[in-house]
Amino acid sequence: MSGRGKPRSVRAKSPEPAHAKNPVRAKSARQPPKEPVKDTKEETQQITDENKPKKTKEYKQPECTTEEKAPVPQECVEVKIGSRMVKKGDSVDSNPNKILFTTIDQLKIKKKQTSESASIVNDTVKRIMDHMKKCTECFKDVNDLRTGSYYENLKISNPDEFDVMLTVPVKRVDIRPFGDDGAFYSVAFKRGKHSLDRFLDEDNTISASGMLTEFRNEVKKCVKILKDVGLEKKKKGCPAVTLLINGTGTVPISLDIVLGLEVRSSWPTFTQGGIDKIDIWLGTKVKKEQKFKGYYLVPKYEGKGTVEREGVCARDAWRISFSHVEKSILTNHGSQKTCCEASGTRCCRKYCLKLLKHLLGLLKAENPSLSKFCSYHAKTTLLHACCSRTQDSDWEEAQLGQCFQQLLEDFEGHLKDGMLPNFFIPTHNLLGSGHDRKSRQFLARRIEEERNNGFPIFRK
Repeated sequence: MSGRGKPRSVRAKSPEPAHAKNPVRAKSARQPPKEPVKDTKEETQQITDENKPKKTKEYKQPECTTEEKAPVPQECVEVKIGSRMVKKGDSVDSNPNKILFTTIDQLKIKKKQTSESASIVNDTVKRIMDHMKKCTECFKDVNDLRTGSYYENLKISNPDEFDVMLTVPVKRVDIRPFGDDGAFYSVAFKRGKHSLDRFLDEDNTISASGMLTEFRNEVKKCVKILKDVGLEKKKKGCPAVTLLINGTGTVPISLDIVLGLEVRSSWPTFTQGGIDKIDIWLGTKVKKEQKFKGYYLVPKYEGKGTVEREGVCARDAWRISFSHVEKSILTNHGSQKTCCEASGTRCCRKYCLKLLKHLLGLLKAENPSLSKFCSYHAKTTLLHACCSRTQDSDWEEAQLGQCFQQLLEDFEGHLKDGMLPNFFIPTHNLLGSGHDRKSRQFLARRIEEERNNGFPIFRK
């Protein structure tokens, strides 16, 4: 009997044809092979009823054709959230990636808004540089260095913060450590006349505070004639002159113009054992290329700035910066050159950093006592993690949930231990002064709560 059409009449023949499609029944019937089958409506119905379960099951699951597709279970249906496909009906527990990918899509910045903000920033920076080159003697050789999250493609939510360093090249200088951690230095000219002589102290060291004050005054003169650009109040110990740009049609833009000294010489000895770790991640060749780039010094100090060492006041010391190297590493972050390129496989390193920055920002908004923690702590944690898990396969995009959990555990460990070494200067602890044990432990607990409960803070 066919599984698709109506039941046919059973002819008076040997039972073999009737049971050919049901060998189990044929074996158990035990009827004489030559006994005729009665051609009656009742027996036909009986055979139909006995065969019905298997025939019905086959009928309900027909083979798929190009015209008729098999029904898809609800839990396997994929829907688009942002730019990614996720399974509809999945809970966070069954699909931990869902809430993370959804959050990543929410953090994306619209291209039009980004283009508008970048255009305004570029115009403002150009005007300031033109002023420095034409109207000053000490800053006439400035160059611009674009660093920070926007230029590293790590900006989240809004294109409202930009960092640009205006650097002054210095040659034949004597760099001496200021303190024991290797992060701060005094800078002195060895011989000859220089355009920065007006900022020299009695021992020929360049006064960071004096040079920053002059730099700020020149920026102030320039922006005074610019429409919708204001100068924010000076922040203690901050190396940047912060401008607030309004009237953009989007969000107000905060632009940090940072003064820097460009030093073209070997890296200080305190950096040994720092960037050397990238050998197993990016390779020896990349490490050598980065170390040939030199480094920068910015007028930043810790504490009140009144401490003196060997006749140099803390506020006149300079902090070393490798922001240009960080940008290069994060831009070309794969152990394989094709990582995250059109022809390669995408990883989730940057996604993890964006999520950690976002989580930290939300927790700081909840509790102002966490204000000392910043995105640089998150970036440094990622750099260390990349040197521990070096292969692109350790950071597959599909494993975002697992990778982000591991990065959070790394950060929690640093917080609990009170130790997060500067990636370039192992002796410099970024969780040292200003980060008390109570706040570190509290932040670690809050992060642990979030990751153990499916990140409820991302749903608010």
